[in-house]
Amino acid sequence: MARRYSNRLVSIIQFSRFYSSGSFDPPPFLPHRRVVVTGLGMVTPLGCGVEVTWKRLIEGECGIRAVTIEDLKMNGFDRETQLHTFDQLTSKVAGIVPCGANPGEFNEELWLNSKDHRSIARFISYALCAADEALRDANYMPTTQDEKERTGVSIGAGTGSISDILDASKMICEKKLRRLSPFFIPRILINMASGHVSMKYGFQGPNHAAVTACATGAHSIGDAARMIQFGDVDVMVAGGTEASIDALSIAGFCRSRALTTKYNAVPEEASRPFDCARDGFVIGEGSGILVLEELEHAKKRGAKVYAEVRGYGMSGDAYHITQPHGDGRGAVLAMTRALKQSGLNPNQVDYINAHATSTPLGDAVEAKAIQSLFSDHAASGALAFSSTKGAIGHLLGAAGAVEALFSVLAIHHGIAPLTLNLSKPDPIFSGNFMPLSASKKMSIKAALSNSFGFGGTNSSLLFASID
Repeated sequence: MARRYSNRLVSIIQFSRFYSSGSFDPPPFLPHRRVVVTGLGMVTPLGCGVEVTWKRLIEGECGIRAVTIEDLKMNGFDRETQLHTFDQLTSKVAGIVPCGANPGEFNEELWLNSKDHRSIARFISYALCAADEALRDANYMPTTQDEKERTGVSIGAGTGSISDILDASKMICEKKLRRLSPFFIPRILINMASGHVSMKYGFQGPNHAAVTACATGAHSIGDAARMIQFGDVDVMVAGGTEASIDALSIAGFCRSRALTTKYNAVPEEASRPFDCARDGFVIGEGSGILVLEELEHAKKRGAKVYAEVRGYGMSGDAYHITQPHGDGRGAVLAMTRALKQSGLNPNQVDYINAHATSTPLGDAVEAKAIQSLFSDHAASGALAFSSTKGAIGHLLGAAGAVEALFSVLAIHHGIAPLTLNLSKPDPIFSGNFMPLSASKKMSIKAALSNSFGFGGTNSSLLFASID
């Protein structure tokens, strides 16, 4: 009884001391910090580099080709197994990064095959290559300790290195586990793309990696922008990367019936967003990286500014593991939240880079969402929109980042890129509410980029020109 009384007395004393000393002061006030894009870099099926990719995109060229047995990355398997696997794949087209030593090609010897890169899988090498271009474009190579501490990295991926996992599984089956590379784990970890970029340049700010399926790239950019807005850093290297052209990844998406199967003989026609003849997406690979910077920091060092990150909206469908809800509510919520944060009205958006992947359900649902939110603005024809996946396929974890770059470039160059293979638009479109079937020169002051992923995750990024 005495012990209970004593414990109660101690509690009362501690309680009174807390309240007599007063509660904590509120957290410090954070001034509004604007975020701008000062550097761009990309590796895509259209080529290695921003200039070659953008030129080919707006000219209506296609980076999708037929898949070969060599593309499946099954070198450790016997020829019979390779042939059997290839035969079993119902989809045999892909958006594959062109490799070689020529201009506009990804140099594997430089980024992937050197002795220093034994711990680097292909998806990491794409990110390193794109980040290098973006930082050079931004003319940003910090040397002081303070600058490095105020610079962070936010690069995500969807699947990492499935081919490494396949090779390791084979070693178990063959009872050769002792031959497993000590670099196996570092090669497959998604956050190692951010890690390697951080280590290469000595960036000691946030080292972040989002993994949200096909919305990964957009979330990585949006999260990075908020880190700058919140005052964590002044500069972020942000985007997404993916290298999923391998036997197991393609087989997995084939089994989920997500990939196109009708166009194996005509790969260039396989990815056809918003078209009546679409039957699934084309798997692709690559990376898109942006240098994001606090506006005053960019001005102080005389950086060129492509656009401002005005809005970032997120939502969840809370409906199905792979399919969006038929009313498009998740997409509407993400776009609405991006608009609200930006301070812009729907009728002030000039261009939308749609997520549309060339699936029968997804494209129609997104079109319905755009029509619902933008209403008269969409019906008037003043709102231009397209899906650039017709040219490059669906880059999964890199898609949102590459398409964010396309949106920024649309603002910068005053050109809205076309939707490739749009021969017979879906019946949901009518009158002036129609995806672009040809690139269009126009004034673009605000552009929205949509990204939606498995699990019902949605993200919208809104970019705007800045005076």
